[in-house]
Amino acid sequence: MSKNKIITNQTCGKLYIAGEYSILTAGQSAIIKNINIFMTSKINFADKYTIFSDMFDYAITLEKTAFDKKTSQIFDKNYSLICEAISVMNEYLKLQNLEIKPFNLEINGKMEIDDIKLGIGSSGSVVVLTIKSILSLYNLEISKEILFKLSSYVLLKRGDNGSMGDIACISYGNLIFYKSFDRKKICELIKNETLESVLKINWNYEISELHFNKNNLNCNFLVGWTKEPAISSNLINIVKSSIDENFLKNVEHIVQDLRIAIKNSDKPMIKKCINENGKLLKNLNESIYSQKLRKLVNSAKKLDICAKSSGAGGGDCGIALSFDGNDTKIIIDRWEQYGIELLYVEKF
Repeated sequence: MSKNKIITNQTCGKLYIAGEYSILTAGQSAIIKNINIFMTSKINFADKYTIFSDMFDYAITLEKTAFDKKTSQIFDKNYSLICEAISVMNEYLKLQNLEIKPFNLEINGKMEIDDIKLGIGSSGSVVVLTIKSILSLYNLEISKEILFKLSSYVLLKRGDNGSMGDIACISYGNLIFYKSFDRKKICELIKNETLESVLKINWNYEISELHFNKNNLNCNFLVGWTKEPAISSNLINIVKSSIDENFLKNVEHIVQDLRIAIKNSDKPMIKKCINENGKLLKNLNESIYSQKLRKLVNSAKKLDICAKSSGAGGGDCGIALSFDGNDTKIIIDRWEQYGIELLYVEKF
């Protein structure tokens, strides 16, 4: 266990390359990219719990017994997600026969610009970061798999309706292939079984890290931010009714092809997969492609670039993969003309 020194940690954001919406169905797959815009934390032991996030303009203080199940502590609504993560981690620490002590936790990097969210997974990032922070405080090292399970456990316990793809990507901090699990089944286990049992059970998902062959492919990954916030949960509920077996089958085929294309640095196939997935999303529901997202994608026309919306759509971000340096400059200029900000760029 660390002495009273301040320990720092960080977690990244994420964006979907392919497979959004279909991933909500158990057994479907997606490819998700880490976005290295970071949330950071500072943590150290203290006499009582003090928690601060720059998402809010105040900190909360809790007594030493705040996370004891025998007390009826009501947590601050804004901090309930962080408090849930702390509560689950206290259960986990007990399993390791560790003495639980309160701490100061400070989280910065709210993944917003001018109070508009970026849509790169801030709620997932804050959960993974809280868990990583507590682990580092107790000098505990765990696998990425257990980090993913613990973080997903927190969100599932709170009734989150997401696929946990964001948690998978942020836990691994890399470009990943993710096959989703049956969340209803795991939620039932969370209600009826111990944390220890749930962590040991096979959840029947797959996460594998993907790597471009840099010798064979020159590619820039670009993120365009529309500056229009999307309310993901509302949009997901609207679009869900449009999802059918045909959509699921077609998207799964694209994701599997894209996985192989990335491994082989197969540019024509990468472009085909991105473009086809974009078209399927456009046809799924008109709400997904806002006017700015349509402009973001259309900016790639006649360039050696493929582009699509990312995530729930309706605003937030779109992505582009550019295979020509000059074309990269052209699309960035086009985006600027449409009021789309280049949020992130990474060379593959």
